[in-house]
Amino acid sequence: MPLEQLIEYDGNSYEFTVAVTRRAYQLAVLKTPEVEKNNGKVVSLSTRQLFSKQVEYRVLD
Repeated sequence: MPLEQLIEYDGNSYEFTVAVTRRAYQLAVLKTPEVEKNNGKVVSLSTRQLFSKQVEYRVLD
């Protein structure tokens, strides 16, 4: 898990947490090879994907 990036994150932590949990759920359901390569650790994988902008999120009103 990218702890340094979590510590330095200055955005809305609630929004980011919701995005991480939703992406982690998607990864758990999909069970892609990337999840298998990460030993099934979907939370750390989703966090990494969001920080690297491999996956983006937005807040819907």
